[in-house]
Amino acid sequence: MPQDKITNPVKEDIAQTGEFSSDHQAKDTLRLRLKGSWKIGARFPTADVVEKQIESSGNIRRIGFNTENLTAWDSGLLTFLIKISAFCSKNNIVFDKDGLPEGVRSLIALATAVPERKGARKEAAHEPFFPRVGSAAIDMWQSAREVLGFIGEAAIAFSKLLVGKASFRRSDLFLFIQQCGADALPIVTLISLLVGLILAFIGAIQLMMFGAQIYVADLVGIAMVRVMGAVMVGIVMAGRTGAAFAAQLGTMQGNEEIDALKTMGVSPMEFLVLPRMLALVLMMPLLCVYADLMGVLGGLIVGVGVLDIGLLQYINQTTAALKLSYFFIGIIHATVFGVLVALAGCLRGIQSGRSASAVGDATTSAVVTSIVAIIVATGIITVVCNVLGI
Repeated sequence: MPQDKITNPVKEDIAQTGEFSSDHQAKDTLRLRLKGSWKIGARFPTADVVEKQIESSGNIRRIGFNTENLTAWDSGLLTFLIKISAFCSKNNIVFDKDGLPEGVRSLIALATAVPERKGARKEAAHEPFFPRVGSAAIDMWQSAREVLGFIGEAAIAFSKLLVGKASFRRSDLFLFIQQCGADALPIVTLISLLVGLILAFIGAIQLMMFGAQIYVADLVGIAMVRVMGAVMVGIVMAGRTGAAFAAQLGTMQGNEEIDALKTMGVSPMEFLVLPRMLALVLMMPLLCVYADLMGVLGGLIVGVGVLDIGLLQYINQTTAALKLSYFFIGIIHATVFGVLVALAGCLRGIQSGRSASAVGDATTSAVVTSIVAIIVATGIITVVCNVLGI
């Protein structure tokens, strides 16, 4: 029989080289003779060579194999054969596995037992601009609906709490209060103290040019009490507590614990989300007050230790600069931030998928959403206070 031999051009070491030759058993049947080593790391032809030969023949309807001279194989040979099998399926060509080793036949059967789900692979084709814009707009609309729905469910849960009908364990609430409050004091202390130090140093650089170092007390006190204390606590709690809420609820979603609660007639919003949100909203104003004190203390350390301002003089200047309205504005900031961080963390956790990577994505999304919401809320509250003249 005539043979059209196609071999690998590299023939330095036949033990580390895989190659094949082809012959026509019949007019419409192509037989591939495999020999040498077809293992990863060895050199052997690609499936494209066989596909081009089939296309050039034009009348091939069956492909068979002869592996008498095959010395070794692993997933390299399987990849080669699976690509040829896929090409045959696409072009209505019979892929005859009878000539292959028994192990190869079993693995190919296992690999092709379940058909590939449509859309499982990302298409390399570039989607046009307007369809992408439309898809993004639809996603934003659906996301907005989910957020509004979650806020509505949270409002209903709080209303049930006010009338004493919310179903959750009080022990869970106390545990979350401890986690959101006392357990957060070390990191809040460090961050707030350093922020106060930084504000004092930055202000001192400019104020020393005019001999007005004493006004460092005003700068640090007003900035910390009015907004910076609440903002720093909000960001710390977003990265610490909001992420923890998202990870906890996301893991429960993956373990189908939330589905189990629904099956038993227990509302996940009341049993899981409500105590977390309530604990964070209660603790945020207290943490804000504590952060204000730590920030003022940081400014005092710089003013007394570096700028040679008297201790009583610094305290009196800070007391004179602060107003009660600044304190209430800071409390309002902290309360709003507590609501936003709790909503973002619990929402992303409930929306999480059922895989480990989905939990990580939910945690990241919760932190990003919380911080963006904090910055936007700060801008809105600042503008409102400016309009009201407070």
